[in-house]
Amino acid sequence: MVLSQIDVFMWCAIDPILVAPFSERAGAEHARDVTPTLHAVNPNLPLVIHDKSDRHPFVPLAFASRLDLIRPSATLAVAQQAAAMKAAGIDVISFSVGEPDFETPLSAKEGAKQAIDKGYTHYTAVRGIPPLLEAIAEEASQRRGVEISPSEIVVSCGAKQALFNLAVALYEPGDEVIIPAPYWVSYPEHALLFGAKPVVIPTHESQAFRVDPDELRKALSPRTKAVVLCTPSNPTGAAYDRKSLEAIAEAVADHDCWIIVDEIYGRLVYDGFEAVSLIKVAPELRKRMVIVDGASKSFAMTGWRVGWIIAPPELAERCEMIQGQSTSNICSIAQYAALSALREASSFVEELKEEFAKRRQRMVEGLNRLPGFRCRMPEGAFYAFASIEGLINRSTGGQKFTNDIEVATYLLHAAHVAVVPGSAFGAPNYLRFSYATSIESIDRGIERIKKALEKVS
Repeated sequence: MVLSQIDVFMWCAIDPILVAPFSERAGAEHARDVTPTLHAVNPNLPLVIHDKSDRHPFVPLAFASRLDLIRPSATLAVAQQAAAMKAAGIDVISFSVGEPDFETPLSAKEGAKQAIDKGYTHYTAVRGIPPLLEAIAEEASQRRGVEISPSEIVVSCGAKQALFNLAVALYEPGDEVIIPAPYWVSYPEHALLFGAKPVVIPTHESQAFRVDPDELRKALSPRTKAVVLCTPSNPTGAAYDRKSLEAIAEAVADHDCWIIVDEIYGRLVYDGFEAVSLIKVAPELRKRMVIVDGASKSFAMTGWRVGWIIAPPELAERCEMIQGQSTSNICSIAQYAALSALREASSFVEELKEEFAKRRQRMVEGLNRLPGFRCRMPEGAFYAFASIEGLINRSTGGQKFTNDIEVATYLLHAAHVAVVPGSAFGAPNYLRFSYATSIESIDRGIERIKKALEKVS
């Protein structure tokens, strides 16, 4: 198989995930001592000497060895690849983007404009302006059915920074972090970056991509620091119902690990699915539970970078301290935009859901008509996660498909359709399709894939 420069970029970003499992990347002692040497600052600290013999010969200055343990974001790699092709004049239909194609609601825009006009352009409290913290607490309390205080909230530069702050605050060398697969690409990388070992539990399409409580019990160990869940899920769109969450709560009840629940897609559920939060289902776990949320997905505000945690005050204070030594507060104008969205844009969320429900139906039905594809109907988010097992070991033009990355590469070049390989999410032989695009684009993309598959035998 001959690869272009663009293909090489994609494979370099994704394929190492396949050839370098987390257990090998972390190693028995996480490959090497990644403890920072602070002896020069404080002579009372133990001196740590690193072996520099394996530095790249063409790099005159050494980079931190912890970077050897992580990989670039595969989803961003595919998006960049599609953008490069579009810049070259190629008409690419992208099903790879994890963001709504809607404009930010008018109320949020007006809130931002008013903040600028009023001169709200200075530093704010690290964890966020009080009115925003109060609005988040009010909305979260109402939607989740539990009382939440502003003291439990820290606003960050998107949910990704919120999760990163948690990793800094919680993970240490020797810790284990349980992550059900398919998973969002950054969960294991955050663990690795701070010396923890991702313990991946496969989930199965036949079980609606929900973690088996018995498998969760088996994975728990004295080293387990945290269990990370995502509901509704990126990449599968699967969501946990009340019964499933009760079983998970029971499985971790006798362990003292943290439970981190990413609910960034929690407002986007369909067909009457009840999006119940674990914080409501298992109040007895609240002292060691963190909810991650934000404005990005439900309010079409990905570029504004507004996410937050709901955590026990002791942990929230530590995340605030960490953020105070990194980015400090998020953009003041973005905070006022999010404040207006939470207070005034509830109807926008309902319109978004209504449109996404139509697109979800169109996408899943279209995928299930394609030869070699199989796709379950997701409960939420805006992703369809399709099995392409039926294409493995089939060929086109002398090329034999042996994995999902090769299928994704073929679709990009033969159909000019960009999708994300399931291997990036720990789920080989699946492809993630985002339906955060127009129905017209969905129909055109499915038709292009159909024609490209006519050449496959």
